[in-house]
Amino acid sequence: MSSVLLALDASSSACSVALLRRDAGKQECISRFELTPRAHTRRLMPMVDEVLAEAGIAPSELDAVAYGRGPGSFTGLRIAAGAAQGLAFGLERPLLGVSTLEALALGAHRRYHFRYLVTALDARMGEIYVAAWHCADGVTTLLQEEAVIAPQALRLPAKETDWVGVGSGWTLWEQMPAQVQAGLTQTLENIEASAEDMVVLAARDLDAGLGRDPHEVQPVYLRNEVAWKKPA
Repeated sequence: MSSVLLALDASSSACSVALLRRDAGKQECISRFELTPRAHTRRLMPMVDEVLAEAGIAPSELDAVAYGRGPGSFTGLRIAAGAAQGLAFGLERPLLGVSTLEALALGAHRRYHFRYLVTALDARMGEIYVAAWHCADGVTTLLQEEAVIAPQALRLPAKETDWVGVGSGWTLWEQMPAQVQAGLTQTLENIEASAEDMVVLAARDLDAGLGRDPHEVQPVYLRNEVAWKKPA
């Protein structure tokens, strides 16, 4: 299937954009990735312009737009959602939201060939965003639903071995149960979600007919408004 997809992400301290062009069984990905805390608004759209220019693609040639829909930084998610929705509305193209936790899992699998991954992000206020995945041949399968929990409440899915922890949530390692610590072979706390992995997931979802009207695709915070308040 021939298509051109653009993905953007601002869900963490990183800011990234990727363009995936697929044609006749071949694909090319052009991407930008920068650690830009507090500069997402300033850098995101220029990065979009950069990848489009490098690819020689006009915005009108895009078939779909995607973005990291969360969980992650509230401010960053809104920045990416606003930019992606604006592009999709203006171009009259479908929009896809991609899980940041799934993108973390796919990225670690593609780069290091890990199979069983627990992706966790520091959610602040003494909690983590977390999910568990099995990855094989570039395909991710959800084993434990995405949730926001206290590190002390984390449990590993039964019957699997060789778990690897990925993401900033693992900086809270010392607060996690002994069963979790014993069940992991290693942790990679400094890996950030990237649009380069999100655009691959977005292509999968576009092929499955999951593209939506821009107004239908909203950020996923996992935490409701009440949880914004610190517990007494």
